[in-house]
Amino acid sequence: MNIPQDLLYTKEHEWVRVAGDTIEIGITDYAQGELGDIVFVELPEAGADLKQMEPFGTIEAVKAVSELFSPVSGTVSSVNNIIEDDAGIINRDPYGEGWMIKATLSNPAELDQLLKPEQYKQLLEE
Repeated sequence: MNIPQDLLYTKEHEWVRVAGDTIEIGITDYAQGELGDIVFVELPEAGADLKQMEPFGTIEAVKAVSELFSPVSGTVSSVNNIIEDDAGIINRDPYGEGWMIKATLSNPAELDQLLKPEQYKQLLEE
């Protein structure tokens, strides 16, 4: 199981990469593995508001359709249009080319509520 040490995680299996007040959000290697072959992703447009732990889109795989939950509050600054054309990138590279959205963080304190890599690993082992 690939759990990069430079990211933060949610119990819903999203990850967050922090760069100042900008964040990048995607789903974890575990999540993409559980979903199976991902065929479609519906994401918000740039400028959309995110609220912590509220849905911001959906992800569709051969097995199921799932909601995507925002780990933190903010405003979408960009969307990964590549995955809208080829959602399978999420299966192949969930922490790199498979990122979903970038956003400007509106409440940095919310980052403290996310799981550190060790905590996420423990969650998966339960």
